[in-house]
Amino acid sequence: MAGDAHGTTGQARHPQPSAARPTGRDARTEEHVPGNVLVSIGALLLGMLLAALDQTIVSTALPTIVSELGGMNHLSWVVTAYMLAATAVTPLWGKLGDQYGRKRLFQTAILIFLVGSALCGMAQNMAELIAFRAVQGLGGGGLMVLSMAIVGDLVPPRERGRYQGLFGAVFGATSVLGPLLGGLFTEHLSWRWVFYVNLPVGVVALAVIAAVLHIPRRTTRHVIDYLGTFLIASVATCLVLVASLGGTTWSWGSPQIIALAVLGAVLAVAFVAVERRAAEPVLPLKLFRIRTFTLSAVISFVVGFAMFGAMTYLPTFLQVVQGVTPTMSGVHMLPMVLGLLLASTASGQIVSRTGRWKVFPVAGTAVTTVGLLLLHQLDEHSPTWEMSVFFFVFGLGLGLVMQVLVLIVQNAVSYEDLGVATSGATFFRSIGASFGVAVFGTIFAGRLGGKLTDAFRGAQLPPGVSVDALEADPRGIAALPPGLRPPALQAYASSITDVFLYAAPVALLGFVLAWFLHEDRLRGSVTAPDVTETLASNPVERSSYDEVCRALSVLGTREGRREVYRKIIERAGYDLLPAAGWLLLRVRRYGVVEPAVLAERTSVPLHVIMAGARQVEERHLAVREGLDLLLTERGREIADDLARAREESLAELLGDWWGPDRPRDLIQLVTELNGELCGSERERPHDGRPATAGVG
Repeated sequence: MAGDAHGTTGQARHPQPSAARPTGRDARTEEHVPGNVLVSIGALLLGMLLAALDQTIVSTALPTIVSELGGMNHLSWVVTAYMLAATAVTPLWGKLGDQYGRKRLFQTAILIFLVGSALCGMAQNMAELIAFRAVQGLGGGGLMVLSMAIVGDLVPPRERGRYQGLFGAVFGATSVLGPLLGGLFTEHLSWRWVFYVNLPVGVVALAVIAAVLHIPRRTTRHVIDYLGTFLIASVATCLVLVASLGGTTWSWGSPQIIALAVLGAVLAVAFVAVERRAAEPVLPLKLFRIRTFTLSAVISFVVGFAMFGAMTYLPTFLQVVQGVTPTMSGVHMLPMVLGLLLASTASGQIVSRTGRWKVFPVAGTAVTTVGLLLLHQLDEHSPTWEMSVFFFVFGLGLGLVMQVLVLIVQNAVSYEDLGVATSGATFFRSIGASFGVAVFGTIFAGRLGGKLTDAFRGAQLPPGVSVDALEADPRGIAALPPGLRPPALQAYASSITDVFLYAAPVALLGFVLAWFLHEDRLRGSVTAPDVTETLASNPVERSSYDEVCRALSVLGTREGRREVYRKIIERAGYDLLPAAGWLLLRVRRYGVVEPAVLAERTSVPLHVIMAGARQVEERHLAVREGLDLLLTERGREIADDLARAREESLAELLGDWWGPDRPRDLIQLVTELNGELCGSERERPHDGRPATAGVG
C-alpha cells in the first residue's frame, strides 16, 4: 500500500541514512530491504521454479523414460513418489524454518533437491528412478514452503502482495513451460536432461542466496508433530500402494494387498488418536467439524485426482497413439493449461468482487465431469482441433473450482485455524493427485494387457515382438507390420481413454457434494488466493498471521490510491482533498515534511502535493516553518481521526476475526498496515530528518 495519493501504484525507493531509521519491528525489516532485495527474491523464485517445474516437466518425458527403463505398469509412480514425499514433509519444513531459521534450511532443501535430480538423471531402472524421485520430493516440499515464508521475512506486509504475485507468475509459467521443456529435452538431448537441467539453476540459486540473502534470526518455538506427519504420510502411502499394485502386481484378494489395506486402516486410527493429543497437530481434527471444510477437502481430493491423473496420461496418449513428438505433445497440452489459468484467475476475481462463490464449485465439477467424458471419446483418428477443444473444456472445469476452494475454506474457519486450514485444503488435493495418478495407472495397466492380447489373437507377430514387450515398451509398435499397427494403437488408445471414463464418476461425486456447500457471506479480507495455492500440488503452509497479511495487502494494492484516501477522509467525516489527507497523515507520522522534496521521493506529482499543501495551510491544519510543514493542534486532531478511520476500515474487513478476544499479532498487523498506508518509512521527508512521530 504505497503512500501516493493520486491513484498510481509506483513508489520511488531511496536509501535511508542510519540516523533516520525507524525503530521496532519495522527497523528489523528495514535492515534487509534495500537494493539486494530483488536479487534475493530472484534467488527464491529460482528455488520455487525448480520445485514447480518438476511437477510438470516430467509428464511429456514419461513415455520415453518407460520405453528405455521398462515398467509401463509403474509409470504412475514416477509422479506419485515425488508428490507423496513433498506433501508429507511440507509442514515439517515450515515449522523447522520458524524454529531454526529459514536461510540454512532453504539451502538444505535445494541441496537435497539437486542430489535427487542428479540421481534421477543417472537412474538405470524404474525402481531407482522412483526412489530418487522421492528424494527430489523431500527437497521440493522445502523449496515451496520456505521460499514463500522468506518473502515475509524480507518485505513488509504492504509489499507482500506484489512479490507473491511474482511467485504466482512463476507457477503459471511453469505449468505452460514444463510440458514444452520436457518435450524439447527428451527429443533433442535425452530424458535425463529433464532432471540434469535443475543442477545449474540450483547452483546459481545457492550461490546468490549465500551471498545476498540476509534475513533476521527470528525464531518461533513449535512442538513439531513428527509422529502425526509420519502417520499421515504412511496412511497415504498405503492407500496409493493398494491402488497402484492391486489388480496388477498382486491380485486384489492377495495377502499382500489385504495386509496393506489393514495396515493403512490401523495407521489411520493411530493418526486420529495422535492428533487428538498433539499440541500443534499437522491436521487439526476439529476442522472436520466444520461442514464447509470437510466438503471442500473431499472436492479438493476429487480435483487433484482428476487433474494430475489426466496430466500424467495425456502425453502418453499423444505420443504413443497420435504419434506426435514429445515437444509437440507439450504444445498440444497448452489448451488445457490455458483453460485452467483463464478460469482460475477469472473465478477468483469475480468471487472477490461479488462475494458470491457457490456457483463456481458446482459449475467447475460439472464441467470437469463433461471434460472427462469428452476425453473418453478420443481415439487414434481424433483431429487436433477436436483434442484441443476437449483439453480446453477439461482445463476450464478444473480452473473454475480450484481457486475458489481455498478461498471458501479461509472464509469458513476461525482466525487461529486459518493457516492450517489453507494448507489442509491443498493437502487433500495433493493426496488426491497421488491417489489419482496411481488409480489411473492401475486401470491403464490392467486394461492394456487384455486389449493387446485380444487385438493379436490369432495374428502372427514378428520375431522378438510379444504382447508383454509391447506393453512394456510402446516403441515396439513401429516394428509391427502395417496391418497390425492399427489394432495395437487402438488398444493403447482405448486403455488410456477408459481411464477418463472411470474418473468421471469421481468428478460427478464432487459435483453432488458441491450442492451441499453452504454459501456463507465472504469476509472483506478474503480475497482470491495467489496462484501458488491454485496450481501447486504441495500444501504450502503459512501461519494465520501470514494469510491475513497476504489478504489485506492484496486488497490494499487492488484499490486506487486516490480512492483509498478519499474513503478514509469520508469515513472520518471531513471534506478534504485526498492529497491533503495524505499529507496530514505523513506529517503525523514523521513530524515534518517538505512538499517539494516529497515530490522527489514519491511518484505523486508536484502539483498534486502543492494543492494538498495549500488546502491544509488555508484551513490552518498545518503551518510553514521555512520550507517545512508542521501540524497545528487542529491538524493533529484531524490526522488522528484519519489514522483511526483507516484502522477501523481494516478491522472491519476482518469480520468476526476482530472479536473481543482477537490475538495480539492480529492487532499488530492492522496497526502496522495502517501505519504503512499513512506513510512509507523509505519515503523520508528529507535526508537525515529523524522520525519524530509515532506509527501513523
